[in-house]
Amino acid sequence: MSIVFKYQQKVLFQHCDPAGIVFYPRYFEMINATVEAWFANIGLSFGELHGKRFLGVPTASIQSRFVAPSRLEDELEWQLAINQTGRSSLELQIHANCNGQPRVRTTLTLVLVDTNSGRPTHWKDHLTAQQMQLLHAKE
Repeated sequence: MSIVFKYQQKVLFQHCDPAGIVFYPRYFEMINATVEAWFANIGLSFGELHGKRFLGVPTASIQSRFVAPSRLEDELEWQLAINQTGRSSLELQIHANCNGQPRVRTTLTLVLVDTNSGRPTHWKDHLTAQQMQLLHAKE
């Protein structure tokens, strides 16, 4: 996995079940937070995408493996890597670790859509050359 972005998230009470471990749907919220932070990092905040450009990046598919439980106040490091880009799609690997120990492994596919029509649209029609380069970046 060639990491292009890292995001820190502390496990909060709101993420946990009564036993103090992360309730698995909350991982999907954290994954989305990682994606949103990465887009902002490349100059495409969700406010910019949704509010000004009328674009969205809904998840078309997602596969996760929950390797080990995360507990209240664990510090998770989320790592995002780009697997491949298509005309309007983007496949990402997102992993969460705590103190170097794997917690969650996820592969997801996002699709760039025009929010007015609901139809997929081409990345290059909406991104600057620099953003396209960052979208294809690999360390």
